[in-house]
Amino acid sequence: MATTSLPGISESSLDPFQERVGERDVVLASLMGGDFRFESDSPELLQLVRMAYAGLPAHRLPVSAPEFHIELRLVPGRSMTTTGEPPAVRAQSGAGLLCGVMDERNYVVMSPEQGRALVVVSRDMLAFPYHLRYELIEFAVFTMATCRLGLVPLHGACVGRHGRGLVLLGASGSGKSTLALHSLLHGLDFLAEDAVFVEPQSMLATGVANFLHVKDDALGFVSGDSARSWIRDAPVIRRRSGVVKHEADLRRAPISMSSGPLELVGAVFVSARKADDPQHLLQALPLETVAGRLINDQPYASGQPGWSTFQQTITRLGVHELRRGVHPQASVDALLTLLA
Repeated sequence: MATTSLPGISESSLDPFQERVGERDVVLASLMGGDFRFESDSPELLQLVRMAYAGLPAHRLPVSAPEFHIELRLVPGRSMTTTGEPPAVRAQSGAGLLCGVMDERNYVVMSPEQGRALVVVSRDMLAFPYHLRYELIEFAVFTMATCRLGLVPLHGACVGRHGRGLVLLGASGSGKSTLALHSLLHGLDFLAEDAVFVEPQSMLATGVANFLHVKDDALGFVSGDSARSWIRDAPVIRRRSGVVKHEADLRRAPISMSSGPLELVGAVFVSARKADDPQHLLQALPLETVAGRLINDQPYASGQPGWSTFQQTITRLGVHELRRGVHPQASVDALLTLLA
């Protein structure tokens, strides 16, 4: 499992900005077009915040940047887990509040309208830093930014060049993370690997470029000792599906993270199917199939207020399917033709 330390990086360099208010420390970070204030008297929880958000470029969207306040509270006692991993998060909503509940000692309560959230964590949950960060802390960040800024939340990756971006969609196991890996290793700007957020009026995409999650088999086509070591030596996480991946910190790699949002110029469905012709990996999807394909791939996003505008615009810009070639470099080259 991933640890809560970052060897080789001093604590001072981890802080986007830190101050002290009474008995609590405060960490500030600009994320996804918003200004987040994380407050806690627990050094362990604030260290998880630093792991997630320190050293990231501040993205600004063409709307005013709201402020968000997240209080992190560490409580004594043990969780109710009996399976060797934290209970799955259950979403609840009502009275203007959104909640994600693992159990009675591990949950997040949010008021997106007020831009405030409380994350409560039992001390034993510190042994599960990936689940704690991803399913409670990031859940609060992503949900509040989505609601307050009117973003369309996509499950996918995003890479680009010169301010232009492509959102990479497709089922789990289709190869999105592997394609994102090779895209960044070959010089494309990296925006996000697992979650992309789109402002539907401007079609500007933002995200959190902190980690890349790749399986061991992705190393087969990676050349260069430094790149292979960067992935191979990264902590290992186990997702709830049972899939085991390396969680490679993008801030440790000599890559180009996108310094600002990317303007989407199209969407690409990544397919695990091999191309019939290795010289032609891309094919445009018929217009009459795009709406259904997008909804089937993004069931949560398709229920959000900005979905109709996003769907109409991305369809007009162009939606393609990308099948596998002989080498991942061929797939990257195919993306470059759309970004030209």
